[in-house]
Amino acid sequence: MTTEPASASASTSPDAAAEVASAGTPATPKGLAAEAARRRTFAVISHPDAGKSTLTEALALHAKMISEAGAVHGKAGRRSTVSDWMEMEKARGISVSSTALQFNYKSAESEPNDPISVINLVDTPGHSDFSEDTYRVLTAVDAAVMLIDAAKGLEPQTLKLFQVCRHRGIPVITVINKWDRPGQTPLELLDEIHERIGLTPTPLYWPVGIAGDFRGLLRRGEDGAPREYIRFTRTAGGATIAPEEILDADAAAARDGSDWDTAVEESELLSASGQDHDQEMFLAGQTSPVIFASAMLNFGVRQILDTLVALAPAPGPRDDLKGAAREVTDPFSAVVFKVQAGMDTSHRDRLAFMRIVSGVFERGMVVTHAQTGKPFTTKYAQTVFGRERSTVESAYPGDVVGLVNATALAPGHTLFTDKKVEFPPIPSFAPEHFSVLRAESASKYKQFRRAVEQLDSEGVVQVLRNDIRGDAAPVMAAVGPMQFEVVAARMKAEFSVEARMEGLPYALARRTDAESATELGRQRGVEVFTRSDGVMLALISDKWRLQYLQKELPELTLEPLVATAD
Repeated sequence: MTTEPASASASTSPDAAAEVASAGTPATPKGLAAEAARRRTFAVISHPDAGKSTLTEALALHAKMISEAGAVHGKAGRRSTVSDWMEMEKARGISVSSTALQFNYKSAESEPNDPISVINLVDTPGHSDFSEDTYRVLTAVDAAVMLIDAAKGLEPQTLKLFQVCRHRGIPVITVINKWDRPGQTPLELLDEIHERIGLTPTPLYWPVGIAGDFRGLLRRGEDGAPREYIRFTRTAGGATIAPEEILDADAAAARDGSDWDTAVEESELLSASGQDHDQEMFLAGQTSPVIFASAMLNFGVRQILDTLVALAPAPGPRDDLKGAAREVTDPFSAVVFKVQAGMDTSHRDRLAFMRIVSGVFERGMVVTHAQTGKPFTTKYAQTVFGRERSTVESAYPGDVVGLVNATALAPGHTLFTDKKVEFPPIPSFAPEHFSVLRAESASKYKQFRRAVEQLDSEGVVQVLRNDIRGDAAPVMAAVGPMQFEVVAARMKAEFSVEARMEGLPYALARRTDAESATELGRQRGVEVFTRSDGVMLALISDKWRLQYLQKELPELTLEPLVATAD
């Protein structure tokens, strides 16, 4: 029989989604706990070009927030993605900014009286040069979807971000994407996951048809036996939801013969190897549920959403700076994890994304900024997907809210009501690329300075200064060189400032102190700067120079910064 794919609630727009999500502010801890329990907040981690932005669009399509899914390059008549809004993203087919998407979803597995789930998808930069930004996003989620290209398998950026998830205790659901194209065998991909990252893959859905000939998915039962066959039908350009046909084992065998038989045999082999889902082991980070999909064709997308609702953890307690657990039913608190400007070309507004940790957020409420102790009014609160915005009246633990023109807020800051609470700061990555930034025209110095302050506060780059170079020639420090391109492009687009970069011959940065700065300043291949947050950094030409300093001048402070979570 042919069935209608599971859909979201009746909401068809971000405004409608926000209304449903915020309806009925709970007045009791029990009501607040119930609101938190129906939320799932996650991010997608992947190597560039694994299909992350396309999957984001496909999820939005299944939530009925958009009528047609986009493609990163707008191929085959499809429009470009909504989530990639910067001109650089559209031109290169990459994601370098972050965005957030909230929608309501009713799982096919839920009972009629079960509450509608609220899904918070925090999109992340896909390019490795922006891994620091992705790290910040991963501080705000409760689960991650690890997206793997079926042909390429595990790639360097995916491995790096998985280690961040492991370090933070974030459970991971694995999606093997692009099964509509030629690629490795499914068993080879599972072996690679187990051998390279030590995670036991436990497929929930198994592909029927080899990579490049994607017919549908075998839904595995607890013992590996097939529960049903979900057969997909392609739509024009893959821009709309793919119709699903649900078949039992006999009908599946009659329909797809040897392909179905192979899928059944492989599923039984997985069970014999102990690769069936165990919820406790998944939450402990020992196993990962696996789904095969094609985001481009919208095959397997509903199954991803159903899995998130069924298995991903709801928002829970978070430790504050003192190590005390902040429960979701405690008074309001939130942590800022991302700041983004330039999203509205008509106004130079600045949007701070915060993750609600506890309590109820209500638009217009006055909160306290933990870092300054000053009050902060939340009159302009919005949800954001790409450049599309809608006003938020209330929000609950797990939700992501954007605060407009929040000039005092920076990544890692805490907001609260009632008694003071402060969450641990988000560490900065160790920069590996350094360039002097100069304005082409001296007459643009005021705009140049404002632009530098703006990009620094967002965390686009780290800004370093010392007395010798002065404010007119700050040093930009970045994890990857593409961050410099974003700086130059945004300065031109948002501040009308033409700027040029002059590379510096340094490869390492180490934290130092005032007592060591004088001696370090005398050393060849070393220059000392102060970062905008007051931290002193010594830039060093190469690892051999660093080894020399550590051996000959062991009394000097040269501490490593956070480079990766491992």
